[in-house]
Amino acid sequence: MKFQRISITETDSTNNMLQPIEVPDDTCVVAVADYQTAGRGQAGNRWESEHSKNLLFSMAVRPSSVPVNRQFVLSMAHALALKEALDSRGIEVLLKWPNDIYVGNRKLGGTLIELSVAEGSLKKCIFGTGINVNQTVFVSDAPNPVSLKQLLGTDIDRQTLLDDILRAFETCYRRVEQQDYGYIQSRYHASLYRRNGYHPYQDQEGIFEAKIIEVAQNGIITLQDRNGKNRQYAFKEVAFVISEQHDSNI
Repeated sequence: MKFQRISITETDSTNNMLQPIEVPDDTCVVAVADYQTAGRGQAGNRWESEHSKNLLFSMAVRPSSVPVNRQFVLSMAHALALKEALDSRGIEVLLKWPNDIYVGNRKLGGTLIELSVAEGSLKKCIFGTGINVNQTVFVSDAPNPVSLKQLLGTDIDRQTLLDDILRAFETCYRRVEQQDYGYIQSRYHASLYRRNGYHPYQDQEGIFEAKIIEVAQNGIITLQDRNGKNRQYAFKEVAFVISEQHDSNI
């Protein structure tokens, strides 16, 4: 896989930078910024980031071989690459469905994924990722942020971290190209936040306790409540209740 890099000091969004770019086969186009004026999370949420402190980047690939109904395998593969690169720093990263990076109950990063579909096939996938690296003070109302510097007690070189992520992504993406979806899904499940036991969640009917049964290759999560009932949810249909004070919405 070839990597084409674009670096910029400031932009509205690295995802927006990649939208008009045509991505060749077997190529990953990477846009990196020191600061984003309109960094986005899921459902239009803002992403807080101090200038030049964190790793803000987007990656675009052309996953034409991936069936539309298995598109979440791309998210799984990308998340596993992040985990591999971050775990190598001496921390244990957990993958919170659908696309957050957690250490314990604290959020280290997240990814906004944007897909282009034409004639029933995936034409482009953009992964827009923010990782808290060297920021130590967070002023937004986000309930549970944490950075690598807070965890490790030292500054982290952002470029080296990005290089490690790209190497790991190439390996994981090759698995996707080989249609080894079961391997990707199995590793993703083994890395899930709250992968064991019952935990509190909230849907439109209220708070309940459940355990994770499966995250399907189309992104649907299946939870089983204490009555043995399986409940299936798409993105934004259920929330992880992290504490009595804060819910973490999906």
